[in-house]
Amino acid sequence: MDQTKTKNTNPISWIPSTWFAMGLPNLVLGGTLLSLLYKNMGFSDTQITVYTGIIILPWSFKPLWGPFMELYKTKKFYIYGSQILCGLLFAIAAGLLFLSNFFAASVVVFLLIAFLGATQDIAADGLYLQSLSNKQQAQYVGWQGTFYNFAKLFSNGGMVFLVGVLIPLYGNTKAWAIILLIYAAVMFLLGLYNKKFLPQTQAQVQVQTTAQVWQTLTDVITSFFKKKHIWFGILFIVLYRFAEGQAIKIMPLFFKATKAVGGLELSEATLGMLTGIYGTIAFVLGSLAAGYFVSNKGLTRKTLLMLCAFFNLPFITYAYLAFTQTSNLFIIGSAVAIEHFGYGFGFIGIILFIMQQIAPGKYQMAHYAFGSAITYFGYTLASMISGYISDYLGYKHFFVWVLIATIPAFIATWIVPLKKSEEQSENHNEENLIKE
Repeated sequence: MDQTKTKNTNPISWIPSTWFAMGLPNLVLGGTLLSLLYKNMGFSDTQITVYTGIIILPWSFKPLWGPFMELYKTKKFYIYGSQILCGLLFAIAAGLLFLSNFFAASVVVFLLIAFLGATQDIAADGLYLQSLSNKQQAQYVGWQGTFYNFAKLFSNGGMVFLVGVLIPLYGNTKAWAIILLIYAAVMFLLGLYNKKFLPQTQAQVQVQTTAQVWQTLTDVITSFFKKKHIWFGILFIVLYRFAEGQAIKIMPLFFKATKAVGGLELSEATLGMLTGIYGTIAFVLGSLAAGYFVSNKGLTRKTLLMLCAFFNLPFITYAYLAFTQTSNLFIIGSAVAIEHFGYGFGFIGIILFIMQQIAPGKYQMAHYAFGSAITYFGYTLASMISGYISDYLGYKHFFVWVLIATIPAFIATWIVPLKKSEEQSENHNEENLIKE
């Protein structure tokens, strides 16, 4: 597909708004907010985790329809169009709150939002690569993460805090309706803004037919599964996040639940402050520290095991909170910060593994997308079973189970075959020459 830019735009005018908008649907539907909404409406942990898992499935399958987007319109169209439609659907979801069959109807609407959110992700990543030079891509990549984390701060911090303030004033239903309308307005306005400021490109030249796209997609998929040690890699990807998918999904429900059923009975305002602000700051610090760590050490068995440990072992803090049911906010906040720092530090392990072990080859970008999708799918499956386990065991024993569930991650990390990167191979050859 050949696209030629017809209008130069400053990347600062569209990267922040685009990546902030990319973060919002994912963080609402896959994060704390929707789980708390359903929890406040009286649904069980099993119902919440199963249906929120179904809702976020489009992010696991987005590589499958991405190639067909090349046949019609431009990436810019898919970005601002998805954002505007997301805004309209959030407004519809706010209205559904007042219906007796809200739950079933909301699942359908939120699933549509997830599809649009995944679609804008595909288009935004493509537009970024298409519109910027290699130098610019490296220059502005930090802006992506920064504004995605602003979306996390906005959602898990600001909006969760705000709903905690609104519930005593307006009641559950009206408070959550206001929150969803805020998201509706923000997404709609971001769509209108990006319609004006996203890089303008010519309509895509259809040099491929639908049949050719199908053929290419088939080749991408079959070549992915023919890679050496690919099934070990997939097993590693899934098991690395097996405990995390369960713990992270139950965490806000555990914090919100009453002490009578084993929770901490925190208000939404307190939860928003702890997870949204302190958690996000700790996550960013962990990510920065991990970047420095792996840039010096490279991806070896030892460093991968250390990243796995940082990723999984901090869940012991939630087990401690479940057994003590402490009301000390400093202790709870410290536990949240430790877990989020470990998450930020350890998550880079799976990213690097996909980049260096899974993606290289003829379809590097497509195979990276497939690897990322499998990662998200593994997380989603783990999160979907977490509610049933939590309801069955209770929060205390659930977090003990989470610690047991980290063991497969360490086993997979220990046994997964690792091939040397080009840089490691060059260093090894230099060492041999020195010895000779």
